[in-house]
Amino acid sequence: MAFQTQDDNDGEMSEINVTPLVDVMLVLLVVFIVTAPLLTQVVRVKLPKTEQTEPAPDQHITILSVSSAGEPLLDDKPVPLEKLETELKALQEKDPDINLQLQADKSAVFDAVAKVMASAQRSGIGKLSFVTTQQ
Repeated sequence: MAFQTQDDNDGEMSEINVTPLVDVMLVLLVVFIVTAPLLTQVVRVKLPKTEQTEPAPDQHITILSVSSAGEPLLDDKPVPLEKLETELKALQEKDPDINLQLQADKSAVFDAVAKVMASAQRSGIGKLSFVTTQQ
């Protein structure tokens, strides 16, 4: 029989100490067990219901749309983004009670839509409607 003596332990250990690994894994398991129920809570929000409305017949509606390429169109005419604000100011000077409807292509990048909205806001237009399609 071979017994280890004190003299044999002078070399390196070839066994892996798994105790620290098990400790870390158990701590992670406890953390995930505690936090998992907190991640599944849902905040219930009651969104308003809307109905389709028709504009008043005496109002002139100007349609501002954003194409899939991100270029603004004012009444189906392409307008460079740099000139959009001046065009909208000119339309508002003609009709101070202008009603602007914003339509954006489904594949348009939000950055382009946000820039068009900012141009409309800087031009001083007070009535901006968002047009969506029903699916």
